[in-house]
Amino acid sequence: MQRWFIRGANALGGGLFLIMFGVFIVQIVARFGFNRPLPWTDEAAVILYVWVILWGAAALVPEREHVVFDLVWNSVGLRTRRVMRIVGHLMVGGLALVALPASWDYVRFMQREGTPVLGIPFMWVFLPFVLLMVGLVMRAAWAIWTALQGKGLDAELSL
Repeated sequence: MQRWFIRGANALGGGLFLIMFGVFIVQIVARFGFNRPLPWTDEAAVILYVWVILWGAAALVPEREHVVFDLVWNSVGLRTRRVMRIVGHLMVGGLALVALPASWDYVRFMQREGTPVLGIPFMWVFLPFVLLMVGLVMRAAWAIWTALQGKGLDAELSL
C-alpha cells in the first residue's frame, strides 16, 4: 500500500511538472516564435507551479530533506532526540490540525471566485494547500508513533 501511494504521488507530481513544462514551452513558442503571446499560458503555468510546489511539499519531499537543526540533534542522546522529535512534530502537526478547518473553509469559500483568463474556481487552484496541511498532520502523527517506538532516532537526522 505504501509503495503504491509513493508511486502514485510521484507520478502525479511528475505529470504536473511535465504539463507545466509543456505549457511553458507553448508560451515561449507563441511569444517569441509567432509574436502572439497567449494569456492562458501565463495563468496555467502559475496554477501548475502552485500545484507542483504544494503537492511536492505535501507528498513527495522526504522528511529528512526538510530544513532542520541537525547541529543540536547530533549533539544530544537518544532520549533527548525522542523528546525533540515528539515535541517538534506535536507542534507542527498540531498547528496544521488546528489550521485545517479554517484553511478548508477559506479554500471552499474561494469556489465563488475564478481565475481571470481560464475561469478556474480558486478552490481548485488552492486545494493543494489543504492537501499539504493534511499531509503535515499525517506525517507528524507517523513521526510521533515511530518516535514512541524508538525508531528513527539514530545518528542520521530524522527530525
